[in-house]
Amino acid sequence: MEQYKIDRINELAHKAKSPEGLTPEETKERALLRREYIDSVKANLEAQLSNTYLQKEDGTRIPLKKKAE
Repeated sequence: MEQYKIDRINELAHKAKSPEGLTPEETKERALLRREYIDSVKANLEAQLSNTYLQKEDGTRIPLKKKAE
């Protein structure tokens, strides 16, 4: 996610805490930016975990697998 979007999330968070609050448009924008941020973090975590291996005592390496739901 681009830095300017993260900065915008922070601006909206500060404005939401102020006495003036957010307009309905800003509330929608904040929700969209938050969802994009969360999706970005999840994708980065999945990419990191897909390159993670468990190493047994005998030296064999096993890739992590997704948990069955």
